[in-house]
Amino acid sequence: MGLTKVNHPDLLDLASDTGATAFPKGTTAERPVSPEAGYIRFNTTDNVMETYDGTEWKVLDTLVNEYSVDYLLVAGGGGGGGYNPGGGGAGGLRTSHGTTSGGGSASESALIATIGIEYTIIVGSGGAGAVPFGRGENGYNSSFDSLTSLGGGGGASRAGDIATGTGSNGGCGGGSGAGGPSPIPGGLGTYGQGYNGGISTNSTDNYRGSGGGGAGGTGGNSSVSGVGGNPLSVAIAGLSINYSRGGSGGNNVSSNIGAAGASNTGNAGNGGAGAASSAGGNGGSGVVILRMPTANYSGTTTGSPTTTTDGSDTILTYTSSGTYTA
Repeated sequence: MGLTKVNHPDLLDLASDTGATAFPKGTTAERPVSPEAGYIRFNTTDNVMETYDGTEWKVLDTLVNEYSVDYLLVAGGGGGGGYNPGGGGAGGLRTSHGTTSGGGSASESALIATIGIEYTIIVGSGGAGAVPFGRGENGYNSSFDSLTSLGGGGGASRAGDIATGTGSNGGCGGGSGAGGPSPIPGGLGTYGQGYNGGISTNSTDNYRGSGGGGAGGTGGNSSVSGVGGNPLSVAIAGLSINYSRGGSGGNNVSSNIGAAGASNTGNAGNGGAGAASSAGGNGGSGVVILRMPTANYSGTTTGSPTTTTDGSDTILTYTSSGTYTA
């Protein structure tokens, strides 16, 4: 008969005592002939502690002091530029849930949390949109313990030289502004978090800037209307939700401000849209989501996260900074 693992923390706790106790040991064949319920021994055949429950021998779990926590870290999106502007880059995205993280990389390993340790969660805000001819502000970083996602790069504005027209680097790169020497490259995204901003030229769509990079795709070039880079869909909270879409570039027509929904009206971490003669759109705020087995969830938090469940797991969604004690 095969062994079934059973947890008896009342019988054996190997984590809390620095001393030692000698238990009987022997092979499977050397088990007592007439065992009684509650017998404990070390099985040298399988190298496990085992207990007899009155019917059969079962493996005895030791009391563990750590468990895995899946995470999604989305930083704040970058602000859009002003006048012939690039869109803001989305906030960098890192996740251990599913198969894919930001920038097309493989998902990361879950964090191993130690029971009783308090972990700090920081949720980055979006960067401010630029005034006309200005550059959008980079978004702010989000973090969980030592893991950090970088804020999206700000979108650039119309430029007389490449240096000022290039989008800012970030978790996802900001879009470049049109009007200077062309082509002008977008800002660089960060490996494992997001894609680059698009490239702008002077020959299309009233000097439209390029789109900011997203967690799921590069920002659109100005020749394809400067759309923001695609978001990444992650189902850590149960349903698949899009995060970190790049902001769209605008042109020099005041009524054209970039794609609707890109400037802080969609999901977390979106880059701000570039605007023509008005201020660029603000980047969207980030989010931090933790997922763990409900059996391990401590219930000890600060920062008022939203608590939900999905099957046998508990999910904490932080839209402002706080803590979780494992």
